[in-house]
Amino acid sequence: MPSFDTVLEADLVELRNAIDQASREIGTRFDFKGTSAAVELKDKEITVYGDADFQLDQVMEVLRNKLTKRSVDVRFLDAAKPEKIGGDKVKQIVTVRNGVTTEDGKKIQKAIKESKLKVQAAIQGDSVRVTGAKRDDLQSAMALIKKTLADLPLSFNNFRD
Repeated sequence: MPSFDTVLEADLVELRNAIDQASREIGTRFDFKGTSAAVELKDKEITVYGDADFQLDQVMEVLRNKLTKRSVDVRFLDAAKPEKIGGDKVKQIVTVRNGVTTEDGKKIQKAIKESKLKVQAAIQGDSVRVTGAKRDDLQSAMALIKKTLADLPLSFNNFRD
């Protein structure tokens, strides 16, 4: 029976390369000289440092530009509120989304049921498997999922015929 998996996963190699490029640019830019502006990556958590909220925004902008150039969707980033650390310095923790949450999986299931397509959706861990009798139904299900959850950078893999 034809099927595919709906997943939410960033290319971690490109993410690391973009962060390395951003930290290199922050180190060489004149307006960041002598400040605590920096970007670090640990597992799937990016920590952005700056002297003030304004500088934090500038560092985030550099990071977004580098991610875009390396074709990593910025919708993978989930930024928390900036928090003050010693003195005037601020830091912001940005989490890289990975895996379809249960809530989003339920949204996908609901959209597929309401569409009256002859396909079934099942949540399997951090992905959603969609199965159906015809390839055309699966392709229209893909289009429906992309349209319904446009705020998530979903991708489809394991397409089996």
